[in-house]
Amino acid sequence: MAGAFEVIDNHWIPLPDGRRLAARIWMPAGAGPFPAILEYLPYRKGDGTAPRDATTHPVFAAEGYACIRVDIAGTGDSEGVFDDEYSEQELSDGEAVLTWIAAQAWCDGNVGMIGISWGGFNGLQLAARRPPALKAVVSVASTVDRYADDIHYMGGCLLSDNANWGSQMFAYQSRPADPEQRPDWRADWIRRIEGMPFMAAEWLRQQTRGDFWKHGSVCEDWSAIEAPVLAITGWADAYVNAPPALAANLKVPAKALIGPWEHRYAHIAKLDPADFHGEVLRWFDKWLKGQDNSAEALPDYRTFMQEHFNPSMQNKPRRGHWIAEAAWPSPNVRDRRLHLGQGGLSDQPASGTVAVRNPATLGQASGYFCPGMRFDNELAGDQAGDDALSVCFDSTPLQEPLQLLGRPRLKVAFTVDRPVAQLVARLCDVAPDGVSQRITYRPLNLCCRDSFETPEPLVPGELYEAEIELNECAHQLRAGHVLRLALSTSYWPVVWPAPQAAEVTLHLERCTLVLPQREVTAEIAPQNPGPPRAYPTYDAHELRAPGGRSETVSRADGTLVLDTFDDYGMAEDAASGLRVGSHVAMHYEIHPDDPASAVFASNWTFEFSRGQDWQVSIETENRMHCDQENFYLWRKVRAHEGPEPREVVTREWQETIPRGLL
Repeated sequence: MAGAFEVIDNHWIPLPDGRRLAARIWMPAGAGPFPAILEYLPYRKGDGTAPRDATTHPVFAAEGYACIRVDIAGTGDSEGVFDDEYSEQELSDGEAVLTWIAAQAWCDGNVGMIGISWGGFNGLQLAARRPPALKAVVSVASTVDRYADDIHYMGGCLLSDNANWGSQMFAYQSRPADPEQRPDWRADWIRRIEGMPFMAAEWLRQQTRGDFWKHGSVCEDWSAIEAPVLAITGWADAYVNAPPALAANLKVPAKALIGPWEHRYAHIAKLDPADFHGEVLRWFDKWLKGQDNSAEALPDYRTFMQEHFNPSMQNKPRRGHWIAEAAWPSPNVRDRRLHLGQGGLSDQPASGTVAVRNPATLGQASGYFCPGMRFDNELAGDQAGDDALSVCFDSTPLQEPLQLLGRPRLKVAFTVDRPVAQLVARLCDVAPDGVSQRITYRPLNLCCRDSFETPEPLVPGELYEAEIELNECAHQLRAGHVLRLALSTSYWPVVWPAPQAAEVTLHLERCTLVLPQREVTAEIAPQNPGPPRAYPTYDAHELRAPGGRSETVSRADGTLVLDTFDDYGMAEDAASGLRVGSHVAMHYEIHPDDPASAVFASNWTFEFSRGQDWQVSIETENRMHCDQENFYLWRKVRAHEGPEPREVVTREWQETIPRGLL
């Protein structure tokens, strides 16, 4: 690191209405003024993101940036009440924070925002509001469309992670402020618990792409963003569609970078870590410091072109090579149309029908929806078992390598036997030994075949057409491998199943797969990030090592059960003396013959202490199940205090929500 800096553990940022937000600041040495970098999250600067923050903001501060990590209102040590993700309150508060930062004597008025996931989302959303101080954004693992590409819905289908993420935020919201920062912590803690919004239920009520989801979806008006954007993600992450979309649609400088990484900043990824700091500094040095470093001349789209690597659910290195496209969309990518036929994928149209129907348990190799959130055992594995339960259309063994870059599209004509049905498309790379690696996937609620805003029930027997735009991919199939399109009517546990087992009949003469085939005569220099540079780490004493496990069993009646346990360990912060430990158990079950038997449950535990003076613990329980008409959600929190724990508050909620066309 280049220079010295000072850490201000807690600084209060005043808001216009009198509330205060808690910030940790890394201030460069010297007189200043400095450009600033804001990271704005609900995950607790004092402990939640402290291990990650220790690896990023000190590096940027040493390079002459004032770094400000702010807790969103009603979270961490910040005052106020938390209401929902990306709410109007959150974004208007964010504008006030940006204004405050730019007005400080130590700031030169140029502010950038950085963040992954939540912080990647609100960085784009705040940019779309055009606050004068915000001059550049680094958005990691984010979305441009909150309905289409977040953790709630995909292709009009409900994701089981809507309940899972809701249960995680429920546990997160129940944590108290630090008594060393908030003398009123106990009364505030009780208020937080008593007033927590039931977000999983509210998100589930918002089943179509209406105003609720359009709020914060920057794709509604690409021209609103005037700050240059560097968009980063990884192919093992759930959020792969935003970087190319931003590069293609923004009118200001926008660059896409996708590596092999999971849901983490690239320098701390378990999958082939890279120099994240260098990418961030080059971007901010250009747009916040005005350095002539040619960041604006980077290729529009730099990515890791993956190849077959014998997939497993455990973290292990990827196989592939880096490429770059100077412009995106690229003239090097052309549509290649293949037809679905009785014999597989073909260049010639086919005829006839094929029925797609499968047990509700299909999807056991799908992995965790967003890898990087669990300890391990979370990646998509060998798809061969799921393929055997699907209807598959295979190419002949390839005579030469085939590169795919972009979003494949599946166009189908179909009839159904139920008013609500799903169709899930997976594109796979099948090696000569039969190992099947998922390249990309996407479900579609067929009720949304014409609109995600106004879905309509299906009429059994009526002929329809629909298109599934699969998720972004960059994959090279080697000669001798087979390209497989696998189709199913469910994908558990990633996708919450339709209310009844459905049969979708494809009318092959109108079914085609459109591939984004990449062909280049000469590659340009990819300018890919190198290996991670040296960076500081969190100064903490490990009291309990982290670990995790997963177990899948079949009950006597055939019900398939997946139980996972992730212990995030316990550690003591060397500076503050704060001890924090947490763990979560998750449970999924479904019967192969009854999609309405689906169940998700999770139990979270958090423990906090500082010496003998302060000890608190929180336990949360969550459950979601359904029948053919309704979803049923229940949750409970128990909060305790003291060395011999005494109950502070216990509260439970339950909601029944009609399924609509889910």
